[in-house]
Amino acid sequence: MLVVNTETIPGHEIVEIKGLVQGNTIRAKHLGRDIGAGLKNLVGGELTGYTELLTEARRQALQRMMDQVVKAVEFVFLFSLVAGLLVLFAAVSATHDERRFDAAVMRTLGA
Repeated sequence: MLVVNTETIPGHEIVEIKGLVQGNTIRAKHLGRDIGAGLKNLVGGELTGYTELLTEARRQALQRMMDQVVKAVEFVFLFSLVAGLLVLFAAVSATHDERRFDAAVMRTLGA
């Protein structure tokens, strides 16, 4: 299963859309890191603490999206199972009288 945030996938044909999933997270660094990042911002350079924070937040948001997809697939599977059982029950119930008649005929014939 492919999880994307675009309307098209190069090299693939989209046959079915399962639905929209989302994953959000809000993170904060501690005060010491914020002061250090502010000073680093003044002189220039990469704020590695915030880069790591953004990477972890993105990973966590993607994990939440995947969890939503798994729940949706589980629901569809459960729904299909229940629908199949209802069809089976309806078929057995519909042929109940016919099976009773067949059993009576077999008893009458000595089988």
